[in-house]
Amino acid sequence: MIRVAVSGAGGKLATPIISAVAAADDLELSSLYNPNRQGDEIHGVAVTGSPKRIEGDVLVEAAHPDVVFENLKVWHEKELAVVVGTSGFTPERLVELREMWGRDTPCLVVPNFSIGAVLMMRFAVEASPMFDAVEIIERHHATKPDAPSGTSLATAMGISSSGGRSVESSEELVEGARGGDLDGVRIHSLRLPGLIAQQEVALSNPGEVLSIEHLSTSYESFAAGALLAVRGVQNLAGGVHVGLPAVMR
Repeated sequence: MIRVAVSGAGGKLATPIISAVAAADDLELSSLYNPNRQGDEIHGVAVTGSPKRIEGDVLVEAAHPDVVFENLKVWHEKELAVVVGTSGFTPERLVELREMWGRDTPCLVVPNFSIGAVLMMRFAVEASPMFDAVEIIERHHATKPDAPSGTSLATAMGISSSGGRSVESSEELVEGARGGDLDGVRIHSLRLPGLIAQQEVALSNPGEVLSIEHLSTSYESFAAGALLAVRGVQNLAGGVHVGLPAVMR
């Protein structure tokens, strides 16, 4: 039985993960953390605002990007194996995390827990070297705290490392019209009410366009991948790992 703690309890991402953990026969929901929801009870477990009261074998970090590093320092000190679902891990933030975390315990940063989204990213990375140009369009709910999304950042990093590139920028009559640029790959971020998560990778050669797209229609789409990460993170070597494929078999 794996004892699972969740940080960010009550949030949009944490809620389906907590429900999935509570329903799993091989997992035990051991602790919930969120200073803004202290005293709430979720699936029979009280939410605490004190990190000292967190107990478990694995902790899922799903708090706001502004507080995630402070939280991770505490979980590292408590020698917990950690799965990070919080968005916004740029290459620079990953370097900072690796320097802070060391190699004592495993930490798995997952840009997207959706199985379909992971496959979308894999297919895009595989296809990108065969096309002259590639751009990413990501659409998320209006209240998402960061842009670009963690999924699009991870996709762009993978595409760039495989040799994929966007075409050079034309003159922009409005600053930012061509989106953001990460290592030569352009990302366009839309924030709209009514959406959850949607990402398209558009690839083109003269005379053809390939579009690889994934759409999450419910936050439940993140539960299965989160359970994979929870069950697999303790089997990883100490240090920081990135992406759900690290625990997919």
